[in-house]
Amino acid sequence: MVAPVQPADLGFFSSLAACGSLSAAARELGISTPAVSKRLAQMETRLGVTLVNRTTRRMSLTPEGELYVAHARRILGEIDDMAQLLGGAKGEAQGLLRVNATLGFGRSHVAPLISKFARRHPQVEVQLQLSVNPPPLTDDAFDVCIRFGAPPEARVIARRIASNRRLLCASPAYLARAGQPKVPNDLTHHRCIGIRQGDEAYGIWRLSTGRGTAQRTEAVKTRGALSTNDGEIAVNWALDGHGILMRAEWDIARYLRSGRLVQVLANYRTPDADIYAVYPQRHQLSARVRTFVDFMAAALGKDDMPPRA
Repeated sequence: MVAPVQPADLGFFSSLAACGSLSAAARELGISTPAVSKRLAQMETRLGVTLVNRTTRRMSLTPEGELYVAHARRILGEIDDMAQLLGGAKGEAQGLLRVNATLGFGRSHVAPLISKFARRHPQVEVQLQLSVNPPPLTDDAFDVCIRFGAPPEARVIARRIASNRRLLCASPAYLARAGQPKVPNDLTHHRCIGIRQGDEAYGIWRLSTGRGTAQRTEAVKTRGALSTNDGEIAVNWALDGHGILMRAEWDIARYLRSGRLVQVLANYRTPDADIYAVYPQRHQLSARVRTFVDFMAAALGKDDMPPRA
């Protein structure tokens, strides 16, 4: 009797799910689209369930398919970790490393560093995926996530790799036209550029003064004509003079240095957005994860300052 789940199917279905279509999976695997379809059909016959809903142009995983790929990725990751632990006396980084980062920061900072990392560690295959919001860390879709702020999950390791502040800024042209706010409540009379990201309350900016028991925080409901889920677009709108923006120092430091943007309400603090590398506890002995996180910490954490343009 043939076993319903065969080890070779795990990698096949994980690749299929990641590619999003039969034709894309065929290109990735180096086989024909009919061959991919046939193998998938054989898997579903053995399992007695449908894993994929197929249409002429796209595919989607069924609930059983989602369950299958989640377990497949976990098993493949554990096999890879075991191979490194058993054969990695030298602790050399090798194997597949799946990295997630936010769109703007991933494009401008993480991707260039991965290029340098790949040259130093040619035995590591890096897959980078950028997303607006950080993915759940329980679905085993990624080995390392680079994200702003420590996650609330207790079952993961979160290593702070660089400091980061959120700053308020605007173009000199906008401030010349609308005036410089003096206190947080003045923001209610200004055009503010909104960014819809993560689970934070949209349009609520919190500014603090003092420290410890003397700290005082004000929550200001902002308004404006423009909002987006893309930080790079928001920065460009601020450069064009459309209003005041709250953005991470890493994204606006070069514009503050050049004078194209001016810091606003500099005497007030906004919530920190330190940069963390987050990964499951089971990866803490993985050479590829440890090497990558060390590399990112050394590169991003140098002097705890954004790199100069």
